[in-house]
Amino acid sequence: MNVLIIGSKGFIGSHVLKTFVQESSFFVFGCDVIQDYDTPNYQVIDATNADFSEVFQQYKFDICINCSGAASVPDSILHPLRDFQLNTVNVYKLLEAIHRFCPTCRYINISSAAVYGNPNSLPIVESQYLAPLSPYGKHKLYAEQICEQFTEFYGIDTCSLRVFSAYGVGLKKQLFWDLFNKSRNTEQIELWGSGNESRDFIEVGDIVEIIKLLIIPPKFAFPILNVGNGREWKIKDVTELFFEVLGRNITVDFKGEQRAGDPQNWQADVSRLKTIGYVSKINIIKGLINYCTWLKQIEKGSDF
Repeated sequence: MNVLIIGSKGFIGSHVLKTFVQESSFFVFGCDVIQDYDTPNYQVIDATNADFSEVFQQYKFDICINCSGAASVPDSILHPLRDFQLNTVNVYKLLEAIHRFCPTCRYINISSAAVYGNPNSLPIVESQYLAPLSPYGKHKLYAEQICEQFTEFYGIDTCSLRVFSAYGVGLKKQLFWDLFNKSRNTEQIELWGSGNESRDFIEVGDIVEIIKLLIIPPKFAFPILNVGNGREWKIKDVTELFFEVLGRNITVDFKGEQRAGDPQNWQADVSRLKTIGYVSKINIIKGLINYCTWLKQIEKGSDF
């Protein structure tokens, strides 16, 4: 099976690439905006004006996994056009290239739970009313609709993965990275919100396993799929757990102020995930142990 990973230098993409190249059943190609003269089967894409036509003209792929794009709610508010270009326009360009040059290639789109906004109820089912709170969430929703368009009108098999709160080795942003940096030289830190906000965390290794499960059948089981663990964690509780694993005695003050674009509570309904055979292999304790081990290596000057 020929697999193309767009955004292979990014957080999720690099983990997908690392795992897939170890599987004899996959012939893996990477693709990103970063120049790399050493990695075999790697294509560079222009960061300012991505054109995927050449990639799909040169090779015939069975699967394209798009892990590229921007992934910052605050930055999408500051730079909405850039976010739109990376998260929406590039998805259209990718699917147009597949339609023209490789129409049998199946396409996995890494979307986000940000498309839900503040849900009407928990756990969140895929049919939940969508009301994104940020340009990032809206642009991810537009990308999903583009996938639906290419499936409906051109028969391209697509699946959008609504990833909830991903974390893991190599991620230098989001909650746990923020906690690590804020606590490096102090015993007291401040965070947004009340601490009662909640998220559904999933370790990147489990995301990779979900992708592997998805591509085994000849056709995707669902066009939309929640990617989480179905467990709601309050931010104050997971923060306490993180510092316990990291081994730091930190006092956390929640300012009570809500950050623009942030939803209140998330918990994924994972019924669809279970039907494709997903069982988490990395619980929050194991995931944080792995992540904190990597963070301690960073402090010692040895990066990932």
